[in-house]
Amino acid sequence: MLLLLAAITFTSSFEGGALGRVERAGPGHYRCAVPGQSDQDNRNRQASWYAFRVDDAAGKRLTIDLVQLLGEYNYRAGTHAVTARTRPLVSTDGTRWTHLPESAVEWVEAGPALRLKLDVKTPRLWIAHQEPYTNARLAALAREFAANKSLKAETIGKSVEGRPLFLWTIHDTGAGGEPPPAVWLMFRQHSWESGSSLAGEGVVRWLLGATAEARLARQRFVWKILPAADPDGLAHGGVRFNRNGYDLNRNWDLVLPDKTPEIAAQKQAIFHWLDEGRTIALFLSIHNTETSEYLEGPPVEFAPRWFALLRDGTTFHPSRPDYTVMTATTTEGKPGRMNVAQALWRERRIPAFLMEQRVEFNEKLGRYPVAEDRLSFGAGLAQSIVKLFAQER
Repeated sequence: MLLLLAAITFTSSFEGGALGRVERAGPGHYRCAVPGQSDQDNRNRQASWYAFRVDDAAGKRLTIDLVQLLGEYNYRAGTHAVTARTRPLVSTDGTRWTHLPESAVEWVEAGPALRLKLDVKTPRLWIAHQEPYTNARLAALAREFAANKSLKAETIGKSVEGRPLFLWTIHDTGAGGEPPPAVWLMFRQHSWESGSSLAGEGVVRWLLGATAEARLARQRFVWKILPAADPDGLAHGGVRFNRNGYDLNRNWDLVLPDKTPEIAAQKQAIFHWLDEGRTIALFLSIHNTETSEYLEGPPVEFAPRWFALLRDGTTFHPSRPDYTVMTATTTEGKPGRMNVAQALWRERRIPAFLMEQRVEFNEKLGRYPVAEDRLSFGAGLAQSIVKLFAQER
């Protein structure tokens, strides 16, 4: 999208960009629609991702109202992901991002709308809900470690639009004996949740590091990483549905290879691992949401201990006091509404978990989470898993 308004340009024509209709409401005042995304039945609209750039506004004071925020979640209408506590991020180079201060953000109940009050000092200003994490950044990470012998990258399938679905294996071969158990980690089932990818990068960087702890982790476990479950969404600035409109975390009990090739390929890779006689010690999919932070999964004995390790030893700041035993499905009585953890536990008794990490203010950090926090959490996550199973021995 490219729109010229009084010599100011609004554009989302870059990877991961998303911007709806832009209207001029007055001098220096613009209404920018958050495009959102609905599912295959035109339900469950979620408007939790925007990423755009404002050009040629240097020296100007702008007021930007983010509008069209209302949506539907789990078939409950009237919800909205962008709230009064939302703090968008801005960047002057598309690389380094900072949250807008409280003084620059105002919640307008009528609408509703999130109003941004900006004194623009540079020729270009990027604005986004979270720091973007694109396919290009993932590819750069893969190139950085391409020569590392502990990393094996393979393609297990293709997305709706034909983009590769990657599976990365991190492991140092031992001296024989029983094959080690696997830890499967999945990131970016919902494309707006860029913090998930940052945590994934943190995992990868720590595991491929030169410390004695990282070497032990590579020897003790086979780490199977699905780094981008929805590459099409990353490219297009999607929200939570693939290009056919299916939720890639809510259709794991109703796999439709022609409609959800991403789920079909990921599920096949996981089950193939088990069918070869291998074991899975733990599976985790990481997500972002606005105000909540929690870990949920099956009623396995080690789960509360892992919850405590994460709570006490990482940046994880749970909004629920204890580990949550997940329900059988996200939407009772409706097929195609099991998330990845629910389906893997039901079908193969894989100890599969789902984690949400908050986007809004984090009291444990004392600030809104930034990229460095997500990267740090990824390293801490890998270490918590090693500690957990060291206690199990």
